[in-house]
Amino acid sequence: RELLPPQILVVTFTDAATKELRERIRTRLAEAARFFRDETPAPDALIAELREEYLPEQWSGCANRLDIAAQWMDEAAVSTIHSWCQRMLREHAFDSGSLFTQTLETDHSDLLGEVLRDYWRMFCYPMQGDALNWVRSNWGGPAALLPRVRGLFASERDSVEGKAPAELIAECLLERRAALLELKMPWRQWADELLALCHQGVASKSVDGRKMQARYFEPWFEKIKTWAEDESLEQLDIGTGFTRLTPDGMAEAWKGESPCHPGLDAMPGLKLSLDGLPTPDAAVLQHAAQWVGARFEEEKRRRAEMGFDDMLLRLDAALQSDGGERLATLIREQFPVALIDEFQDTDPVQYRIFESIYRIEDNNPESGLFLIGDPKQSIYGFRGADIRNILDFQDDFPDAR
Repeated sequence: RELLPPQILVVTFTDAATKELRERIRTRLAEAARFFRDETPAPDALIAELREEYLPEQWSGCANRLDIAAQWMDEAAVSTIHSWCQRMLREHAFDSGSLFTQTLETDHSDLLGEVLRDYWRMFCYPMQGDALNWVRSNWGGPAALLPRVRGLFASERDSVEGKAPAELIAECLLERRAALLELKMPWRQWADELLALCHQGVASKSVDGRKMQARYFEPWFEKIKTWAEDESLEQLDIGTGFTRLTPDGMAEAWKGESPCHPGLDAMPGLKLSLDGLPTPDAAVLQHAAQWVGARFEEEKRRRAEMGFDDMLLRLDAALQSDGGERLATLIREQFPVALIDEFQDTDPVQYRIFESIYRIEDNNPESGLFLIGDPKQSIYGFRGADIRNILDFQDDFPDAR
């Protein structure tokens, strides 16, 4: 099947690469045309082998087709993934559910900050009591919340349902307080018992005096008692007491058989339990990410604006929607063949877009998807590129060649 350059999609990652690639292809086609006319030697072995596949009387016709292809290169579909997605959304506006005219906005920081301030006014200003204190001490203000939400909201675009942040915080703080009181309860008694046990060990010279001295352990137990008796006190810092007041720590300090006590058994897990007390942070951040993400998307649509990531996300969403199969068919008919350069630097969304369009598992002879990449050259992991796309491709589609 003969195809012209506008029917062959070539995707690479930078604008500079697209310009360079377009000129290299044009030059290559022109060189091949001259060789097919016997005007020049073969540029390389590949083109020489290509000509051998045709009868000499066909070479002139092949040269003409190569010349035509070179002339069509100004219309060739060589582009970055983002600009191609923008083009597909524009050309297939009805089928993608996109607006016909949309502006590419490369920096949405101001809009995102505005949306986040709206969130703060709506959900944080009305807070009172413990919820308000928690927000003030943990988030401070919208500016401090922005970097924490920025990395989440793109994946949390569903509409917000369920409890408001104030309710989420209040419930979690009650759960946190109950868990803390349960942790503290036995330590009021255990602190006195362990203090007496350590004094007894020193008095009877059963301990190594270099490792167990009253000037060390008395402050530990004083802090433990203060912490256990004060319901509002969460933090406990006894330094090396966290390791000394354990079965292993006491065995190291005791000359003979070390004492047993439930407090010693519990000490290794105490710090972990304190660090693992329930916190509203994750639930409230998810709420903020969902609300901000949905409002951010709504505002961009209202303004007919798109960011770079929106191009991919909107085309991906359109391909996964009820009308996605028709959209995929239209794009596949427009570009029967696609070549994806630097495939090792694609992210999961980009991979899903091309898999949805070219239906790799169908192995359709009317279309082709060529993936060009080297796992050793993957450099965009910090942007979400997933090297497993190329490593797993052969496993996912063993019949692909």
